[in-house]
Amino acid sequence: MYKIGYTQGVYDMFHIGHLHIINNAAKQCERLIVGVNSDALVEEYKNKKTVIPQEDRAEIIRNLKSVSECIIVDTLDKVETYKKYKFDVVFIGDDWKGDERWKQTEEDLKPFGVDVIYLPHTPNISSTLLRVEIPMRVEE
Repeated sequence: MYKIGYTQGVYDMFHIGHLHIINNAAKQCERLIVGVNSDALVEEYKNKKTVIPQEDRAEIIRNLKSVSECIIVDTLDKVETYKKYKFDVVFIGDDWKGDERWKQTEEDLKPFGVDVIYLPHTPNISSTLLRVEIPMRVEE
């Protein structure tokens, strides 16, 4: 059991996959801090606008019983975030395992003794898929 865990994401159009990652992470630490990517950060690295504004996304996360603290973040740099919050472990979906950015993140966090744990990704669900499917499902 870790003392402080950290996970980060966009959490746009919150879905069951998001809930699984957060709840699985919370089971492995005493406190879980969840970073919500700011609207500006999402536009910067994904070239997309969020459907749900950052404050609303953060409010949804803050109200999950497994979350100890929710922060809005403007960086993908986990070392920068670590220096502020001193977590022991970072949790991420296993769909990122082997990704170059995450291999580098593992190396960058190693000197601080921070582990990176890949949690099972929920198949067949993502905010990207929902963006495509919702117009086909919702009628006004």
